[in-house]
Amino acid sequence: MTDEGTWVEAFEAPVEEATLDLVQDRLEAFWTRAVSVEPTERMKLEMAFVEIVGNIIEHAFAVDTTDGGRILSVVLRADADSIEAVISDNGLPTALDLGSVTMPDEDAVSGRGLALTVAAVDEMRYERVDGRNHWTLRLARQSG
Repeated sequence: MTDEGTWVEAFEAPVEEATLDLVQDRLEAFWTRAVSVEPTERMKLEMAFVEIVGNIIEHAFAVDTTDGGRILSVVLRADADSIEAVISDNGLPTALDLGSVTMPDEDAVSGRGLALTVAAVDEMRYERVDGRNHWTLRLARQSG
């Protein structure tokens, strides 16, 4: 926790399947320091965070034939007003329109993760800047 009452965790990791375990471990360590975050707030942000990281691992490099150098950068931040995760990667850009994300039909075999992510957080943004994808997840705090 900084002097201003803000908890921050920042790290980088290679983009590979084992990274999902690493980011979950780092998120758990973050929660042990950000003790005022309520369990419901943790659950919402964690579900959204893991979904986005999983999608990056699965999709951002799906047709990328470049060897190595695939990096995921994460900044987690919590203060009295909000909890935020900023996830960046150097994978391929997405053509996803977040405004059109909806829950698929009950017969669909995929597509629920992003819809649940949008529903879980108060703000979800995607932008492509300087050859990197940037995902921002923000959840307003219910308590300080």
